[in-house]
Amino acid sequence: MAKSTQLIDNEVFRAFTTYAAIVLIKMMLMSVITAYFRITRKAFANPEDTESFGKGENAKKYLRTDPNVERVRRGHLNDLENIVPFVGIGLLYALSGPELSTALLHFRIFTGARILHTFAYLIPLPQPGRGLSWAVGYSVTFSMAYQVLKRAWLL
Repeated sequence: MAKSTQLIDNEVFRAFTTYAAIVLIKMMLMSVITAYFRITRKAFANPEDTESFGKGENAKKYLRTDPNVERVRRGHLNDLENIVPFVGIGLLYALSGPELSTALLHFRIFTGARILHTFAYLIPLPQPGRGLSWAVGYSVTFSMAYQVLKRAWLL
């Protein structure tokens, strides 16, 4: 088993941790953006969140959905559905000994695709921009999974 100092010296592993951290921070920022939209649109999901706007019936009018808040939430959910698998599969991929240039290509394309996907969701950009950015990121994760299986099972 590799020691942690050996992993830190591994350029592919360092590249993976860098790009994984970037997309995880991006995903965390989606929570902040959701909160911002909830506050500025005064659209809350929980009664206790409305207390600063009044009590009783006055506060109930803020228990509602807003299309902009829901759009940000869907973007965040899409991040959860795509970034978590990337981190898991990417870790296995980084540990499987790929060439640095190939690994960087995978990591950079995925990261760029997810950032573009977020802008396409939030602005919103017309389709097929969002769909294509999702498909590119998904394909990268699938490619890494295939490479891991190819090495592990000698496919």
